[in-house]
Amino acid sequence: MRYSPNTTEDKSQMLQSIGYGKIEELFHDIPENIRRAAVLDVGDGMSEYELKKHVKKIAAKNRSLDELTSFMGAGAYEHYIPSFIDQLLLRSEFYTAYTPYQPEISQGTLQAIFEYQTLICELTGMDAANASVYDGATAAAEAVSMAAAAARRSKILYSKGLHPEYIQTLKTYAWAQGNEMIGVDLDRGITSITEAEAKMSKDIACIVVQYPNFYGCVEELQKLAEIAHDQKALLIAVNNEPVALGLLKTPGELGADIVAGEGQSLGNPVAFGGPHLGYLAAAEKYVRRLPGRIVGRTQDIDGKPGFVLTLQAREQHIRREKASSNICSNQALCALAASMAMCAIGKEGLREMAETNLQKAHYAFKKLTSIKGIEAAYPHRPFFNEFVLKVPVPASEIIGTLAKEGILAGVDLGKFDAHLSDHLLICVTELRTREEIDHFAQRLGGAV
Repeated sequence: MRYSPNTTEDKSQMLQSIGYGKIEELFHDIPENIRRAAVLDVGDGMSEYELKKHVKKIAAKNRSLDELTSFMGAGAYEHYIPSFIDQLLLRSEFYTAYTPYQPEISQGTLQAIFEYQTLICELTGMDAANASVYDGATAAAEAVSMAAAAARRSKILYSKGLHPEYIQTLKTYAWAQGNEMIGVDLDRGITSITEAEAKMSKDIACIVVQYPNFYGCVEELQKLAEIAHDQKALLIAVNNEPVALGLLKTPGELGADIVAGEGQSLGNPVAFGGPHLGYLAAAEKYVRRLPGRIVGRTQDIDGKPGFVLTLQAREQHIRREKASSNICSNQALCALAASMAMCAIGKEGLREMAETNLQKAHYAFKKLTSIKGIEAAYPHRPFFNEFVLKVPVPASEIIGTLAKEGILAGVDLGKFDAHLSDHLLICVTELRTREEIDHFAQRLGGAV
């Protein structure tokens, strides 16, 4: 957006047009004590040139992944993004966030969403998918809401292998909806099958498990699906690294009823944590419980193909009191980027990309665990492109030391669990070279 200053006369005219004499009157509903505390010392006004220079100086404090070598993951992953995507996203037909309620003038956007839904179904092995879920955490929470409503039960089993921030989001939704969250501990890196069986009952609506989980381990989805289905409960598979599904069996193949996750890996940059996109897919019998946008392909009266929003009776703008959710904003721009990436890379390309992630991560795992004092936290569990190392010093110290050398050395698990302050979550994607991995191993050896 261009810099557009308003003169004193402009401001006065705008205020008069809405019946106010001064700007302060716009905030009369805010208590005076709060207004006094909120006064900000932002200095005098600046010219356009001065403001641009000032903002650039502030922005220069950030360091991008173009300058750094990243071994961070934990839900946000650095992958190859085809260069044409950014240019196409700038087209005015796409970059508005408004929901395409008028199909006659929104065919491009509607078709893009339809193609995205189709690709997500193929990726997850599910029958139907939606668009416009905000991120992976809220997608997981929406999936739990769907399951609780479908099963008409209020107790939720969740694996402690879920991303801790996802767990917090699930608990927030559960508190508001009157659902009870019951955790299942891990057994050497994956969800304890024994404990899941013991805690399963006819009151449980679903089991929620991440695949691969937060610690990088590949969960035994099929066994958990059997445990859930024996009590007529649902299995929700959460995935925040969709590149893994280019190689692993799809959650649908393994018995999942709903798949929720984060689609950032597909065509969207890490971007300091957002905006990203949540994705949500389900078996056909749950399609009417999916929130957000669902686009269908149909024909007009002349027999010409067209695209429309469908099953809208389940949405909050049609039947607010019976809506499955309150998703309002159309998040389709990030979904469009994901569609472009999937189409450009292709089915075989995604498999090759996933295989490269796997190979490089396992090379790094062998290299790093050969360093004296460093050991694998879960040595016998299969993993995709993330794994946990137990280190002899606090992980935060290692991260701080290597950051000065331009290396992002992973995620300190002590941020989420004080008992894991000496554990480091490492991610290796296809963008890391052998030289970068070797250099990381060398510097990590020096830091411990």
